[in-house]
Amino acid sequence: MQRTQVYLSEEQRVLLDRAAEREAVSLAEIIRRAVDEYLGREDRGRDKAAALDRTAGALPDLEVPPREEWDRGYG
Repeated sequence: MQRTQVYLSEEQRVLLDRAAEREAVSLAEIIRRAVDEYLGREDRGRDKAAALDRTAGALPDLEVPPREEWDRGYG
């Protein structure tokens, strides 16, 4: 690992400290998790096909109107 120094607002620090205490982990671990999550979102946003694959079947009961209805428009 590499040591990195960042400046946080007072509010950010308080909220991060609370999260660390709640999860019984270090402040550094909370920040590493947040960075991992941010980087993961960034990568997923670039790969639309992978995003579609991950959500396939998420709404199995969704009723989609036929194409003719879409072409007619609503209202």
